[in-house]
Amino acid sequence: MAAAGLAVNAYVHADLADAYDLVSENISQGTLFRIEAALGSLAALLVLVWHRLISDLFAWCVAAGGLALLLVYRYVDVGTLGPFPNMYEPLWYTEKSVAAIAQAVAVLATVFLLVTHHWRRGRGAHAGLGNRRRRRAGGS
Repeated sequence: MAAAGLAVNAYVHADLADAYDLVSENISQGTLFRIEAALGSLAALLVLVWHRLISDLFAWCVAAGGLALLLVYRYVDVGTLGPFPNMYEPLWYTEKSVAAIAQAVAVLATVFLLVTHHWRRGRGAHAGLGNRRRRRAGGS
């Protein structure tokens, strides 16, 4: 679920990036959307193929950070911050709603991964130990 939420969020941001290229200071909002899409894609891939605490933490940071920024720029007119454009957009539209739901799902799923990390890791280690014991004893 974490990877799916991150992947959906990445797709939405990549799809919308061109439409936001004109919202710009030094860095355009389109560029920021492409960075979000790249980070989301990387986080989804890591969650799927590299089962480590650091990849789960990275995925949580991408999902939680993206959701926090989406909500802040939806409800607060922050203005221009350094090289970043004013991204205040007080409307909900389909793509923004899909991104918010996908990020919320990813946050919840990565929290689950983080909370169960020790248990999942321990279970895998014990399973491997059991297999080694059976092989030594001549079992299958």
